[in-house]
Amino acid sequence: MNNLFKQTLAKLNIELSELQYKQFELYYEMLAEWNKVMNLTAITKYDEVVIKHFADSLSIVKVYDMKQNLRVLDMGTGAGFPGIPLKIVFPQLEIVLLDSLNKRIKFLNEVIQRLELSGIAAIHGRAEDYARQREYREAFDLCVSRAVANLAILSEYCIPYIRVGGIFVAYKSGEVDKEVDNSRKIVDILGGSVEKVIKFNLLDTEIERSFVKIGKVNKTSSKYPRKAGLPAKEPILTEKLPKEL
Repeated sequence: MNNLFKQTLAKLNIELSELQYKQFELYYEMLAEWNKVMNLTAITKYDEVVIKHFADSLSIVKVYDMKQNLRVLDMGTGAGFPGIPLKIVFPQLEIVLLDSLNKRIKFLNEVIQRLELSGIAAIHGRAEDYARQREYREAFDLCVSRAVANLAILSEYCIPYIRVGGIFVAYKSGEVDKEVDNSRKIVDILGGSVEKVIKFNLLDTEIERSFVKIGKVNKTSSKYPRKAGLPAKEPILTEKLPKEL
């Protein structure tokens, strides 16, 4: 890895070993290579991947202590962000990567094998289904997601996985106040509470980023998440409204 990455990590107060740098380098090479035959990311130039994927994934250190022993779920992980970078930097984390597209899971399993990562698993399926399984429901200390979805929908996907006392951190774009306000009641229904919204520019760029930190204060009702596809089609609080007003 070149000096850009080291300088970037220094701004996040992160220091890596040579092995960890080599793992990131191999991860980038695999991402670029696999992206030629399948759609993993629109961002492939090295400098952009360093800032927009690696550094962005790791910037959660601004809002949460990742040096703890945590069981972490990466919801809608895609090409492995933020889960893979977090695992490389904080190897003590136990991480589950969840994605609904099997092609991406195959890529992630190859990355896990090639980088020789342990304590991490990639699973294929829908959030609504795994949340019904005892092994996963309310079994995580932390859930993270960079998935592009409204916070109300993401909350129904993610909050059921977090234990009471755990945290859900949603990676969002800069302007998120209205979305958060519109989601507060839904978060409450799911057993969560919006603790804070942290806004910042990603390192020295003009990219605006917000973290929405949601605490789990009560157990989630067994009715949530609803059956597959319903959270996106009918967000909570609108499900009982007539189709035409």
